[in-house]
Amino acid sequence: MAPTVPSAAKSASPSQPSGKSEVADLKQQLRQLAGSRAPDADDQRRDVFKRVISCMTAGIDVSAAFGEMVLCSATSDVVTKKMCYLYVGVHARAHPDLALLTINFLQRDCRDQDPTIRGLALRSLCSLRVRNLVEYLVTPLTTGLKDPSAYVRMIAAVGAAKLYHISATACIDADLPASLKALMLSDPDAQVVANCLHSLQEIWTLEAANSEAAAREIETLYSKPVVFYLLNKIKEFSEWAQCLVLELASKFLPSDNNEIFDIMNLLEDRLQHANGAVVLSTIKVFLHLTMSMTDVHQQVYERIKAPLLTLVGAGSPEQSYAVLCHLHLLVMRAPMLFSSDYKSFYCQFSDPSYVKKLKLEMLTAIANESNTYEIVTELCEYAGNVDVPIARESIRAVGKIALQQYDVNAIVDRLLQFLEMDKDFVTAETLVLVKDLLRKYPQWSHDCIAVVGNISSKNIQEPKGKAALIWMLGEYSQDMHDAPYVLESLVENWDEEHSPEVRLHLLTAVMKCFFKRPPETQKALGATLAAGLSDTHQDVHDRALFYYRLLQYDPAVAERVVNPPKQAVSVFADTQSSEMKDRIFDEFNSLSVVYQKPSYMFTDKEHRGPFEYSEDLTNLTVGTEAQENVISAQRYQENDNDLLLSTSDKEDNGTRASNGSATSTYNAPSDLIGSSLISSQTPAETSLINTGGPTYSSQSNFSLDDLLGLGVTETPTPPPPPALTLNSKPVLDPGTFQRKWGQLALALTQVCYYLVFAHAFSDYQRCNICHIGFSFPVFFSYDR
Repeated sequence: MAPTVPSAAKSASPSQPSGKSEVADLKQQLRQLAGSRAPDADDQRRDVFKRVISCMTAGIDVSAAFGEMVLCSATSDVVTKKMCYLYVGVHARAHPDLALLTINFLQRDCRDQDPTIRGLALRSLCSLRVRNLVEYLVTPLTTGLKDPSAYVRMIAAVGAAKLYHISATACIDADLPASLKALMLSDPDAQVVANCLHSLQEIWTLEAANSEAAAREIETLYSKPVVFYLLNKIKEFSEWAQCLVLELASKFLPSDNNEIFDIMNLLEDRLQHANGAVVLSTIKVFLHLTMSMTDVHQQVYERIKAPLLTLVGAGSPEQSYAVLCHLHLLVMRAPMLFSSDYKSFYCQFSDPSYVKKLKLEMLTAIANESNTYEIVTELCEYAGNVDVPIARESIRAVGKIALQQYDVNAIVDRLLQFLEMDKDFVTAETLVLVKDLLRKYPQWSHDCIAVVGNISSKNIQEPKGKAALIWMLGEYSQDMHDAPYVLESLVENWDEEHSPEVRLHLLTAVMKCFFKRPPETQKALGATLAAGLSDTHQDVHDRALFYYRLLQYDPAVAERVVNPPKQAVSVFADTQSSEMKDRIFDEFNSLSVVYQKPSYMFTDKEHRGPFEYSEDLTNLTVGTEAQENVISAQRYQENDNDLLLSTSDKEDNGTRASNGSATSTYNAPSDLIGSSLISSQTPAETSLINTGGPTYSSQSNFSLDDLLGLGVTETPTPPPPPALTLNSKPVLDPGTFQRKWGQLALALTQVCYYLVFAHAFSDYQRCNICHIGFSFPVFFSYDR
């Protein structure tokens, strides 16, 4: 009999292992306990195993005790067995050479009388994930699928999928998929059936890429006998298994309407389930089955409202957000069906910010003639919220409702009341919305301008709010008496304005004001063009240069370009295409709904399925046949994005395209402007921005400069430097070169320090760039 562990032996705290000395002590104790038959041997093994697991959890390498752990695995204590299997499963992957030591005792435990130990041993055996041990897995798995214990059969069903990932050939050769299918259709235990279904789906989905037989087997899973067999047993399944079966039912293609109604009758009570995942899975089945039946599909919307609204108010904030995301998707497809339940989306005081923001979007989507007044009244209350992001979103929601042509009169009055609030962010958000309203409803310009004209630009700090005010000053300068003088004061503070968006709007606004009130804006226009031409931001400089050359070419043309007659905007562009929304709807009850984007946009390529990924969000293609269409669509989108991007987006894109360079220039296409507009810079531009190049000889250029008060005088054009001619085939012997080199005066002295060494030579060389020969000392540095 092995001696017992002395009580005075070193015992470290499980939470504070002591490293190598602790591992050595554990090995010694395990060696003493191996084969011990003492009455308290099992308790001692359990304590030592706990310390081993504690060290392993703390990150200490305890693989040195692998042999001792295997020797101590011969015990009937289930807790000790579990810890031993955990240890083996972790270290067998990192040390596959040691995993062979575990095969004997794991196979022995697979034949144990206790079904719990049989199941644990089989799970640990399949979790080794060592390719060299595949031959030892097939027999225990085949036996496990026929085990009288449902627990062992359940583990064997999952183990078949693990074996497929280790060696697909071994799994197929052992005919495990056929055994899983037979077990799924005949086993009385619901959890065994669910595990078989999950393993079959995983195996056949991966195998279908290489085998037509596997593709046909997948179709059999979606057949009527299998689907109805599983649906009839759905009440016996766990919540996870119910979601698995319902996902399978959503892909079933019924042959007639009677099958649709039969499935809906079977799943009617699942809408009252307490688990949100089961309810959403059931709703997905109902929606997909009735897509071809318009009347029934609308009745489904009415039927699913109550369960969804119940889940929103009954669960945790995280569950409420997930359910609200699905409700938002349904509202976007059928807003009228949810318009009477608008009070269910009022923000509660205890709601987190992300839930409040989503509820505001819901209120915006379901607003119509019957509930606009109540919804806008509620949103106006949120404008004074202490949560600034929610207050901003509420103001934007009011503006979006106004753009939907519902009760515009009352909404405009409420928006103008926001301007009286002494809050910078409220004023900024309101000005942006007033600008959009004026673009769609020009008839409201007199009422809005009367209020906006009293706002001082000095009180607006946010760039987007100031840009909106500047846009109104330029667009309606004929109705605002102080517009030229306000713009002039903004131009005087040009250097203090750091936002390119504001500078761009200021350039355009001054140009518009000049064509409407020239005498008052003449001086401001000259100062604006001078400041814009000398601006370091590329977009601002290019726009100022474009306006300057337009005025040089023809002021009448410039007026038609900058200030043309405008039509009211009927519909503002939607951020998501209808095709993308349909794709998200097809992926109902998934993360695609929460992220509001299709799965191919946030998953790896190997998980995207047959859909080709494209940066163009409006183009989804299948296979490789439409690849050329995707490329052409991307090119069109790249050109079109320049018109849609905001100033900050353009700046970011330009920075990425030039790899951080701030000196790249943009050349306008010659087919957009006349030849005189794309000619090189004039003397006025040369003096303003210090750039060289050919000059205009027309006297009208300087008349424009005098008109704008730029004060530019004509300077003579410097003569061009003499042309440099190089000999492509020089002939010079070393002696002559040394003599001529010594006659030259010293022009530059430079000392170079190299990390390793420098090599100098004087010989004939050829330039690697222009391939022209030259002869002078060349220094090369070699840096290891």
